[in-house]
Amino acid sequence: MFKASLKDSYARWMYRWETALTTRDENRVVRPLEWGFEWIEPFLREHGFAEALPGPEVAGNEIAAEAAMVRINELLVRHSDAFFGYKRPTDFRLEERHPQLFPTNVRPETLAKDAAMKQQAALGKLAPAQYLRFTSPECTPCPENDLVNARWYPALHKDPKRPRQAIVVLPQWNSDGLGHNSLCAIFNRMGISALRLSMPYHDIRRPAELERSDYAVSANIGRTLSACRQAVVDIRCCVDWLEEQGYQQFGVLGTSLGSCYAYLASAHDARLRINAFNHASTAFGDVVWAGQSTRHVKQALANAGFTQERIRALWAAASPCSYYDKIVRPEVDGPLKKVLLVYANYDLTFPKEYSLQVLEAFQRIGLNFEKRVLPCGHYTTGETPYKFIDGWYMGSFVYRAFKALREEKSAGARASCAEEVEEEVAAR
Repeated sequence: MFKASLKDSYARWMYRWETALTTRDENRVVRPLEWGFEWIEPFLREHGFAEALPGPEVAGNEIAAEAAMVRINELLVRHSDAFFGYKRPTDFRLEERHPQLFPTNVRPETLAKDAAMKQQAALGKLAPAQYLRFTSPECTPCPENDLVNARWYPALHKDPKRPRQAIVVLPQWNSDGLGHNSLCAIFNRMGISALRLSMPYHDIRRPAELERSDYAVSANIGRTLSACRQAVVDIRCCVDWLEEQGYQQFGVLGTSLGSCYAYLASAHDARLRINAFNHASTAFGDVVWAGQSTRHVKQALANAGFTQERIRALWAAASPCSYYDKIVRPEVDGPLKKVLLVYANYDLTFPKEYSLQVLEAFQRIGLNFEKRVLPCGHYTTGETPYKFIDGWYMGSFVYRAFKALREEKSAGARASCAEEVEEEVAAR
């Protein structure tokens, strides 16, 4: 009785805290529904799918427009290897500059931190950092967004016999320019290099007219799909660059929206063997509709008369659950991926019921995964002590998983050497 009462009290406290954190920013904007066919049109035309584009009959006809967008999503899911495919960039380069915060809220403490960083940079008290820059294969009407940005954290490579390992790290939606940087520094201590990727419309990629990274997830259906495709191909391009630098084993870690993007990239790229999905969910539309932090997007969709089920179909191509068959393809991709799934018991942004559906799906398809459960919510994950618990879950998994990859490669090399000896003896 006492334990149940204590558990209920803790849950109520956690939900109050979580709600307070998700409602403290007052610069969320309710933008009206837009179909955004023009954001998907370049891909459809380039890949011979122009017949899927709607004609003039959709003008002023919401029923016809919705049906057309649903058909486009179905097509994109069927041809996802093309949708998340790309032409390798040719303009990779490293840029050195001072780190910046790029705040997404207007709280006094955040603005003061931003001003302090700028002053430190001006006085020469802030060390510059290296950033990988290249042109994204997914071109949008926002030039600043199309110049990809990833902070580079190279690890010292002391042992020439050890395979070079690297991980691409994606923070959460509306993360500032420093989000998850500390994780990258931790990975460096493990001998693992890291690229901390700025997601589309985030920090330095954010268009000047925005205070938040609204264009990544909004009531513009086509633009949200375009942002998803861009994030996925940007991740894969980062791996291309890492390969050029001599790296051999790769992972990806994503949190919240970054977790969605990381999953989609891994499902379409066999090179990403190590996968940490920090806060995971099923359908993109379910999270937008049911999550607290997207309530302004839901309001716009609800104002237009939509339901959760209809929104789910409109963003099927951006939904991890559409690609369960692709994350486990040993006959195509080789050895199974190593996966960490983290979810939170009191999550009001990625509701727990959807995370449990991911857990059930991973068990059903036979994915090689570990699960970890946080005793907090989505936003409270970033608070003490939960951020340290989450960091331990992710850091220890990445360490163990990359170590297993090294041992796997070493065992493979020994087996190959033994076979060569046997063949030579037989030949004699």
